[in-house]
Amino acid sequence: MRRYLIIGFLILLVGGIVGAYFFNQYWIYRYDELIARQAGVYRLEKEMVWSVIYEETYFRAWMLGADEEVGLMQVTPTVAREWAKETGFKEFEKQTTENVVEFLKEPERNIQIGCWYLEKSVEKYRGFLAEKAMMLAAYNAGASRVEEWTKGVEPEKLTEAEFIERIGIPSTKSYVASILLRFKENQAKK
Repeated sequence: MRRYLIIGFLILLVGGIVGAYFFNQYWIYRYDELIARQAGVYRLEKEMVWSVIYEETYFRAWMLGADEEVGLMQVTPTVAREWAKETGFKEFEKQTTENVVEFLKEPERNIQIGCWYLEKSVEKYRGFLAEKAMMLAAYNAGASRVEEWTKGVEPEKLTEAEFIERIGIPSTKSYVASILLRFKENQAKK
């Protein structure tokens, strides 16, 4: 009898582990089509967008941040309103004014606006050695912080490692390093 209990327990354990693995694979790749579409529109690498979402919310579309960030890419209401205004669609402007949280909880819209903001963040740093690190730091802490951390040097000549070392906010330094590591791992899988 004891042997059957042990065998039954092992079957349940293995089944649970296998089930958890496959659920996790579904969970972290279920937005891949949306990510690829929006990344393509905004000239971003889909692996970078995926890595940002992984870091920001681990693919939980309902997440609300401490500073009013919403959804998968933790977009702020201010960024959403700026995007809506720039699109010129009055309906988007209306929705971001009336109920921006619900507007940003919709995964495709959130990824679209997050990609728009990432692309806008990278514009200043395109061609720099630390382009990706600077883009991520600007996305997380603001472009003015990137300017602060590159003051007194030629920012286009800073390597990724040199720029990361200059980041003055520990959580932003960790954020940038973590996303870049995950991005590079995803690139290697290609």
